[in-house]
Amino acid sequence: MGMESNAAVTQAAVASAAPSIETLDAMLDVTYTWGYQETRAKLRDLYDKAVYGQWIAADVLPWDTDVDLEKPMGPEQLMPLFGSDVYLKMTEKERRQVNLETFSWTLSQFLHGEQGALLATAQLVDSVQDLDSKLYAASQVADEARHVDVYNKYVHGKVGFSYPCNPHLKTLLDMILKDSRWDMKFLGMQIMVEGLALAAFGMIRNNTEEPLLKALTAYVMGDEARHVAFGVLSLRDYYREQPESVRREREDFVYEAARLMRDRFLFQEVWEKMGLPAKQCMDIALVNQGQVMFRQMLFAKIVPAIKKMDLLSDRQRQRFADLGILQFEHWTDPFADHEKESPSGAVSARLS
Repeated sequence: MGMESNAAVTQAAVASAAPSIETLDAMLDVTYTWGYQETRAKLRDLYDKAVYGQWIAADVLPWDTDVDLEKPMGPEQLMPLFGSDVYLKMTEKERRQVNLETFSWTLSQFLHGEQGALLATAQLVDSVQDLDSKLYAASQVADEARHVDVYNKYVHGKVGFSYPCNPHLKTLLDMILKDSRWDMKFLGMQIMVEGLALAAFGMIRNNTEEPLLKALTAYVMGDEARHVAFGVLSLRDYYREQPESVRREREDFVYEAARLMRDRFLFQEVWEKMGLPAKQCMDIALVNQGQVMFRQMLFAKIVPAIKKMDLLSDRQRQRFADLGILQFEHWTDPFADHEKESPSGAVSARLS
């Protein structure tokens, strides 16, 4: 099929590429916490901020905004095929279609990632061993439900069609949800997935001119900053007390997760849907300078957090250097950053 005929695939046809319901067989410890008077002050503060930071999407977001899907959703230089022979041969109509398809694909992956976060955080409520962590995790469940709701509403109500979960993202989410160890859920979801999301949302907020998406992203970022801080607070001292074998296993998991997240942003599903040479387009996206910068910046929040948790050995440094992300090890700790992403900051960003 040609590019235009493939681009006309209906939402139902895209959705049929993946099952609507899937069940995982996951092991999980369920922990009661009877020491109600035992508190962790910084986690309690984070929980209090989460309570006051709750927002109602119908009240604060301008859902009546008419989203113009003909307009570029970001700078042309960030388009994955920009400057290539494939891109130069396209008509303006075809370039607009590529822009729309990659836009829908990106937001669809955010939607799927938020559902994964919803499920993983619900598991944390069961498995963490102190009350303040249970309370904060419960507040995050409410956050993630809200994020699933707003991205679902935007993708299907404004864009009009979605993409299935990318296999690389699905692999990582399954790894997190199936693992029975509470610290691996923190490491996989709160640090890796949420840290990447926080960085990605920041780039979208700074580059998009679409007012509804800009406002939605600003509010979600206020929540995500707390989520990453939750992970850092929960793990920053834990690994220092663990044997070398445990730290090496966690470093291996972090590296594999980083590789999966890097490779997921090659848009394979878009090129296949549009009838373009998928392997060639993925190779172009891999070396496109705008996309290289985008993928590297996704780790700006993750690498400092990994360093703070004592999981950045010389071995890990070399692997991060090979991924092109080691330069972020001296960037600001995400826990120090979370104060900047307050609800009032989100309101200011929405109104600016």
